[in-house]
Amino acid sequence: MTDEQTRTSLARALSGAVRGEVEFDATARALMTMDASNYRRVPLGVVAPRDADDIAAALAVCRAHEVPVVPRGGGTSIAGQATGTGVVLDLTRHLRSIVELDAGARTAVVQPGVILDDLRRAAAPHGLTFGPDPSTHSRCTLGGMIGNNSCGSHSVAWGTTADNVEGLTVARYDGDTLRLGRGRWDGAPAGLRELADSHLALLRTGFPELPRRISGYALDALLPERGPDLARAFCGSEGTLGVVTEATVRLVEAPEARALAVLGYADESAAAEAAPGLLPYCPLTVEGMAADLVREPAGLPRGGAWLFVETGGATPAEARARAEQILRAADAVDATVVTDPAEQRALWRIREDASGTATRMPDGSEAWPGWEDCAVPPARLGPYLREFRALLTAHGLRGTPYGHFGDGCIHVRIDFDLLSAEGVARFRRFSEEMATLVVAHGGSLSGEHGDGQARAELLPRMYGDELVALFGRFKDLWDPDGGMNPGMLARPARLDENLRFDVLPRRPVDVTFGYPHDDGDFSAAVRRCVGVAKCRTAQPSGAGVMCPSFRATGEEEHSTRGRARLLHEMLAGEVITDGWRSKEVRDALDLCLSCKGCRSDCPVGVDMATYKAEFLHHHYRRRLRPAAHYVMGRLPGWLRLAAPFAPVLNALARIRPLAALAKRLAGVAAERTIPVLAGETFTRWAAKRRRRGPVLLSGDRVVAVWPDTFTDHLSPEVGRAAVRVLEAAGRTAVHPGRGVCCGLTYVSTGQLDKARRVMRRTLDRMGPSLGDPLVVLEPSCAATLRTDLPELLPDDPRAAELAASVRTLAQYLEEYAPDWQPPRLDRPVAGQTHCHQHAVLGDAAERRLRERAGLEGELAGGCCGLAGNFGFERGHWGVSVACAEEQLLPSVRGAEPGTDILADGFSCRTQLAQLAGVRSRHLAELLAEGLQGPDTHPI
Repeated sequence: MTDEQTRTSLARALSGAVRGEVEFDATARALMTMDASNYRRVPLGVVAPRDADDIAAALAVCRAHEVPVVPRGGGTSIAGQATGTGVVLDLTRHLRSIVELDAGARTAVVQPGVILDDLRRAAAPHGLTFGPDPSTHSRCTLGGMIGNNSCGSHSVAWGTTADNVEGLTVARYDGDTLRLGRGRWDGAPAGLRELADSHLALLRTGFPELPRRISGYALDALLPERGPDLARAFCGSEGTLGVVTEATVRLVEAPEARALAVLGYADESAAAEAAPGLLPYCPLTVEGMAADLVREPAGLPRGGAWLFVETGGATPAEARARAEQILRAADAVDATVVTDPAEQRALWRIREDASGTATRMPDGSEAWPGWEDCAVPPARLGPYLREFRALLTAHGLRGTPYGHFGDGCIHVRIDFDLLSAEGVARFRRFSEEMATLVVAHGGSLSGEHGDGQARAELLPRMYGDELVALFGRFKDLWDPDGGMNPGMLARPARLDENLRFDVLPRRPVDVTFGYPHDDGDFSAAVRRCVGVAKCRTAQPSGAGVMCPSFRATGEEEHSTRGRARLLHEMLAGEVITDGWRSKEVRDALDLCLSCKGCRSDCPVGVDMATYKAEFLHHHYRRRLRPAAHYVMGRLPGWLRLAAPFAPVLNALARIRPLAALAKRLAGVAAERTIPVLAGETFTRWAAKRRRRGPVLLSGDRVVAVWPDTFTDHLSPEVGRAAVRVLEAAGRTAVHPGRGVCCGLTYVSTGQLDKARRVMRRTLDRMGPSLGDPLVVLEPSCAATLRTDLPELLPDDPRAAELAASVRTLAQYLEEYAPDWQPPRLDRPVAGQTHCHQHAVLGDAAERRLRERAGLEGELAGGCCGLAGNFGFERGHWGVSVACAEEQLLPSVRGAEPGTDILADGFSCRTQLAQLAGVRSRHLAELLAEGLQGPDTHPI
C-alpha cells in the first residue's frame, strides 16, 4: 500500500475503535511534528482518547497495523521524545480529571493529561502541593512529567517526580494493563524480576549517585534493598514502555509563608561553588542564573550571577528569618530578602522565562537546546561550569547557563548552527566531548528533561555498553513488539538526525515586512517558536494577554505555538504542500485576534499578528477576499465618505432589516450592532476651533494629537477631552491634518500593499512636523505607528522617525509636562488595559497618572475579544464573547457601585457596550471631567 492508503486504512480502523477524535488531516499532523527540541518527525495521525479504554483500543489497532505510538502531553519536551512517525496519542484533550484527592493521606489520583497547575490549585485549599514544579508548570501534564521524571526548582526540598509517585496504571502496546507500585513485583512484565536478579551487581555499581540522575532507565529501582519500586523504574521511560492511564501521586505540605533570598556573586562559578553550602539550611530552592541571561536586572542585587534561595515557614516572620540566616551564611557580593509575593513572582518570572529568553543571545542570534540539562554532583558544579565554558570557547560557541544549582543541574541554550552541514558536524563533535566532560565529573547526561534523541546515543559513555545493552532487554520485556516510541532510549536514533531545520528553505522567503529582529528572514522569524508553550496556559497570567484564542477554544491550532508550527510546515512543504495558499494555515490564523500579546508575553518574542498579516497578504494576492476585508479592512476610506451623511446612515442602521442586510453583505456577525457615526468628527471640530482664532504657545509647547480613524469618526469626545487635558497642562493641541492614517485596518487584514501606500502618504503629509511629539489616543493605532510602520517601510528613515515620536497621552504628560498636577478624582476604576498597549507601549505611565489622579484599582489583563475587525467578522462571535468573559466582563460586573469603567481602546469600549450595556471611557475623558472651568481655550 502507498503511504496515503496506509493512513486511510489506519484512520478508518481507529475511528471505528475509539470514541475520541481521530485526526489524520494535514493540520493535525503538522501540529505534532515537533516538541520543544531540535527535532522533527512527521506522524501518520493523531488520536485524542477519551479514557483508558480508548487508549487500549488505539494501541490494539496500531499493533495490528504495526504502527508505532507516541504518548504526548504538553509537548514541551526538550530532547525530542514527544515526536514520532506513527500515531501520536494526545492525552491533553480529554484525560484531564483529578479522580481523587485525599488530603488526609496526602495523595491524589490523576489522569495523565492533568495540568500541573490544576493539581496544585486543587491541593492548595488543603495546604498541600505537588512538589516537582518545572518552569512549564502552567501547561505541562502529569503524564509528561512521569515520562520525563521532571523536577523543577523545588527538587532540593521535594525531589523529582519519581520520588513523588506512589503507583501507576499503565497500558502496554500488547494490550495488557499493569498496575505498578512500590515494594512488590505484582504487575511486572514477565521476566523482569529474573532480569533484575541476574544483574544485581551491575545494578548496584553502574549508576552514579546524584540527585538529578535522569538519564537511561532507572533499573536500580528494582534492587531488593530499594523495594523493588516498579513505579519508579517506569518514571523517566519517555513513553517507550507503555502509556500511563492513571497515576497516584504524593502531595507535600506547602509552607504558609515564603521568603526569597537573592544572593549576588561575581560570576556563575562562584555562585555554583556557594550553592552546596546552603543545602544544610533546608531551603526550598537553590536556583542560579548568570548576568548574560538577564536583560533587565531590576530588583536584583549587585553581581554577575545570582542564587535564588527560597525559604518557607509557618509565618512570614519565620520564612524571613530563615532567609536572613541564609544571607548570613552566604559569602555573597550583595544580597537581599524579598517577602512581598508580587515582587517574588516578578523575580521568579525572570527565572521561569529563561527557557525562552535563553533561545536568543544578547545580540539577537539564535540559540538551541541539545545540552539543555545535564547534571553533576553539586560539589562539582563550580569546576564543571568553568570547564564547560572553556569547551564552548574551544568550539567557538556561546551559551547562557542557568538552572538548579543546588542539585548540580544546569540548563543552557547554545548558539549552534543547525542549518549548515558544517554547523551540524560541530554540534555532533561538541555533543560527544560534552558527554565525556559530564561523565568525567561523575554526572548525568540528563538532569531533568530526559535523553530523547538528543542524548540517548551517547548513553554508553555514561553507563558503558553492558548496562546500555541491559536497557535494551528491559525495553523488550515491556514492549516486545517495539511499538512504543521507537528511537528513544533503547536503540536510539542518531543525535544529528531528524533536525527540525533540515526541511526549511535555505534562501530567504520573499516577504513584505522587514523583520528587523530576524535579519529580514521570515524563516528565522518562524523559527523563534521553540515550543515552550507559554501560549498554552489555560488560566490568564496577571496582566498578560497571550493567547486569548487558545484559552477560548483549548485547541492547539489556535495557540501561538500551533500557528507557528503550521507556518513552519508551510515553509517545509512536506505536510502542508500549497504554501501561502494553504487552507490549513488560513483556518488556524482565522481565530488569531492580532492582539499582539505574544509579541511581549512570548519569552522568545513570536509576533503572530505580524505573521498573520504577512500570510493574508500572500494568501489573497490577486484573489477575491472575504467581504469583511473590503469593508472593515478599508474602514478609514469608508468612514471619510460616510461622514457628511452620518445622521442619515445612523437612522438607516436603526432599521433592523436594513441593518441585517448591510451586515450580511459586509461580512459582519449578525449579533453585532453597527456603531454610531459621530455627528461631528474630531477633525471638523478642531477646524472650527481654529477658525475662531488660534492662539499658539511657543513651539516647544505645541503638541500634535493624532486624528485616528476611531477617535475622528466614532468617538470624537475622546479627542476633545484629550485636547482639554493638554491645554490644562499648558500645551496647545493641533492635529497633523486630514487624510493621515496609520494603516491599522489594512495591516490587520493583510492588505499590505495598500497599507504601505497609506503610510507613505501619511509620511508625506506630516512634512516638517515629523519627529515632534505625537499623542496617539487609540492604543491600536499607536502600536501600529510604533511597530508596523517602520517594519513595513524599513527603507524609509521617516518611518522610524515618526515611530519614535509616538506617545500615549500619559506618556506625553509625564515626559513633557512633568510638573502638571492632574485633577484629584479620588474614586475607584475598573476595566481593561488594551492588549496592544500591554504588548507594545506598556502602561507604566498610565498607572502612575491614575495614581496621581486618585483613580484606584487595577485594570484587568487579557484581550476584550473585539480586537478591531476580528469581533465584528462573521464566525467570530463565540470566540469574541469567550475572550471578553475571561477577564474584562467579570472585572466590570464585580466592580462596586460608583466605579468608573476605563477602556482606552475603541474596541474595548464597544465590546463593553454591546455585551454588558456598560458605558466606559478613555482616561482622557475622566481627567477632562475633573478639570475646573469651561472649555474655552482655542485649539
